[in-house]
Amino acid sequence: MPRAVRSLAATGIAGIVLAGSAVAPAAATPQPPPYDRTSAAEARRVDRVPTPRLDWYACYDYAQCASVRLPLDYDHPKGATTEVALLRVRARDQQHRIGSLFVNPGGPGVSGTDFALAAPYYLGDDLLDRFDVVGVDPRGAAASENIRCFRSVKDQTRAYAGLNVPFPWTKAEEKAYVAASKRVGRGCSTTGRPLTGAASTAEVARDMEVLRRAVGDRKLSYLGFSYGTALGQYYANMFPDRFRTIAVDGVLDPNAWVGRGQARNQMQETRLRSADGAYRALNEILLRCSQVARSGGCALGNHPAAAFDTVAKRLRVKPLVVGSYTISYADFIGATLNALYYPYGWEDIVELTAELLAATAPGASRAAGATARRALAARAAPGYDFPYDNAQETFLTVACTDAYHPKSADAWPALAAREDQRAPYFGRAWAWTTSPCARDTWTVRDEDAWTGPFNRTTAAPLLVVGDYWDPATNYQGAVGSAALLPNSRLLSSDSWGHTAYGTSACVTSRIDAYLLSGALPDEGTVCVGDTQPFADISTAKRVYASKSELARAGLPGRGEPKRLPPVAGPRPAAGTLTVR
Repeated sequence: MPRAVRSLAATGIAGIVLAGSAVAPAAATPQPPPYDRTSAAEARRVDRVPTPRLDWYACYDYAQCASVRLPLDYDHPKGATTEVALLRVRARDQQHRIGSLFVNPGGPGVSGTDFALAAPYYLGDDLLDRFDVVGVDPRGAAASENIRCFRSVKDQTRAYAGLNVPFPWTKAEEKAYVAASKRVGRGCSTTGRPLTGAASTAEVARDMEVLRRAVGDRKLSYLGFSYGTALGQYYANMFPDRFRTIAVDGVLDPNAWVGRGQARNQMQETRLRSADGAYRALNEILLRCSQVARSGGCALGNHPAAAFDTVAKRLRVKPLVVGSYTISYADFIGATLNALYYPYGWEDIVELTAELLAATAPGASRAAGATARRALAARAAPGYDFPYDNAQETFLTVACTDAYHPKSADAWPALAAREDQRAPYFGRAWAWTTSPCARDTWTVRDEDAWTGPFNRTTAAPLLVVGDYWDPATNYQGAVGSAALLPNSRLLSSDSWGHTAYGTSACVTSRIDAYLLSGALPDEGTVCVGDTQPFADISTAKRVYASKSELARAGLPGRGEPKRLPPVAGPRPAAGTLTVR
């Protein structure tokens, strides 16, 4: 303001201007940018790393593979490095290629290269035509340099003894599980270093930013499922002006994942509430079962919820012996949770419950049938055989290092029981997944882990996708994440199973359209899953099932239809820690 005008303002007559006087216009106030920028600290970390040269070579008949060495610590770009593996499936229409689409299946710690290899069997034709599909094995996992928390398979096997149940139920099982959790946490905090202290989600996001440059893309295009949604949100908040499109499906609320403020002392499951989603989905299946029972459409009779609870109560008291196997209460719940991961899993839940209801009845003379035996087929203790299997260690490295957890593993039995009170059947199953993360035993940390904020205004919008009946990533996680991100759009779906892409033509087409052009679905869009419990199911369902298994294993078949659900991390299997 000119001095004369300031003087008049001071006397209360600033509105009076003397005739003939000239007042200089006020200088324009600088306006803040309409979106957040990558911070100077994060830019310094990644931008001073030279763009890697990717020496692609042919692999797996139709793909290309490469590996690069990236800084173990981005604060010391010329120091120690770790090897990171990539795989890409080239765009079929190179003339109209948009760029690269980075994909991540979740886990955490699941192979991104396997997921990219399976892309022709679950992605839409338009995406396959226009994008090179790129998968990265997160540092420490799969084909990247491996985390190893123990020096040998023998040491690992001895440490893991006690974890060979879906989750502990008896006092003896809880004691053994807590002891094993302490051994694993200490092993990863000592022998597993330095990689266990340098493999947080933030480090993987930094790797992805450097690799974006390496594949020649000006900005990132990304599709992430399950835990892969956390990676997408980390990238969006760390590099808010460096992506073109980010679609996340089966969403973890990042604040709940990390645990901020007073929530630091809570179990991660208390914050994420995966069990609530699983319990809600099971209840809905049993409700719909009761609605069709009178017409013979459900084998559990008029009171299916009571039938399910009866089986659970009987197995809590006395496990069922089936040949050389023993089916415990935890096996039953683990198999149920496993089935909920699939759009058609309700069939297995009904069949298994009906079989076990008959087999556990007083005076029953026959053993459970094929469904119960299949439910046990996946039972295998992690790390109990050659070669060294670090799947649980990569999962724990991220879950334990990213997030805050209760102090002592000894608290887990009581805390897990409390989760079961809130979300019956599944509270314990989810709560025990992070018992090795107790702060007293998991002491390795990543000083450069990102703990927020997660509410950056990004230059480009994000698409956040939530499935009403998701048993692993509660629908409320998508709602919470969309509310956090000012420049995002929530797409909801009345779908079944874990993640919605591939389960609903409505969801799939809208995600594809967004990734291709950046066009968002209309606000408030709610899709409906193509498969609904107790509705007529086409014969194509079984093809879908078998192909889904191939995609999950990263072993695509040949000459079969492509419409598959995404790999959203391994399903919870008996004898392993549950992962998302």
